[in-house]
Amino acid sequence: MKKIILLTGISSGFGKETASLLAQAGHSVYGTVRKAGDSDPQVKMLIMDLTDIKSITEAVNTVLTKEGRIDVLINNAGMHTGGPIETLPFETIALQMHTNFLGLVQLTQLVLPAMRKQGGGTIINFGSIGGLMGLPYQGIYSAGKFAIEGFSEALRMEVKQFNIKVVVINPGDFRTNNSANRRGFLSPTGEGDPYQSQFTKTLGIIENDESKGWKPEVLAKKLVRIVESKKPCQRYVIASLEQKLAVVLKNILPGSLFSKILRDHYGIK
Repeated sequence: MKKIILLTGISSGFGKETASLLAQAGHSVYGTVRKAGDSDPQVKMLIMDLTDIKSITEAVNTVLTKEGRIDVLINNAGMHTGGPIETLPFETIALQMHTNFLGLVQLTQLVLPAMRKQGGGTIINFGSIGGLMGLPYQGIYSAGKFAIEGFSEALRMEVKQFNIKVVVINPGDFRTNNSANRRGFLSPTGEGDPYQSQFTKTLGIIENDESKGWKPEVLAKKLVRIVESKKPCQRYVIASLEQKLAVVLKNILPGSLFSKILRDHYGIK
């Protein structure tokens, strides 16, 4: 059955691959980007910035005017920061939270009335493994993803009466542009910064993990199946066996022991 889908962040990575696969499957896909560029001709491009409520409103209104409904909202767009919490500029922290969480909330608020009136829909929010456990030197990124967890859990209960489903995707490491994009938002550590040596070491481990991650197509194919499922699960952890095991251990081990496991992985003494 053809569905009207609004998918944020299709310029690269998960969004780009997912948009194309959904369109190939026969769905009507509207994908958002901050700046115009090349895209799959089967995907209808919308200019939208998650830090600009006017552009969010215009994007939603465009889809509703043309299609009269939105069956699926996929909140994929986001950004990555990195660095010690103490030295990360507050402007970067605010941008991270506005892009990854507050913009997602505003977009969801604008889509919900249409889903209620049409008798249902599906909202798919992109969390992260980093939203299930705090990651060193990615603390603000983790904070935004933790926020998505609480938001989604509460929203799921509130909208159940309207036949609206809320799904959370928790990807592990994938080979996307995250490493390169993050480097534009790193703390300006250097000589005299007490975190500089450890941060440099840990960042190398983070980027090495990402370089060995799965291709975005793996997650994109899974998303198509989720969109087309009549009864999707509330959560999908899409990650390596090791990362899935970490999620399980986080829930069963004493906090001090699990923290040691993470410290050892990231080379923190």
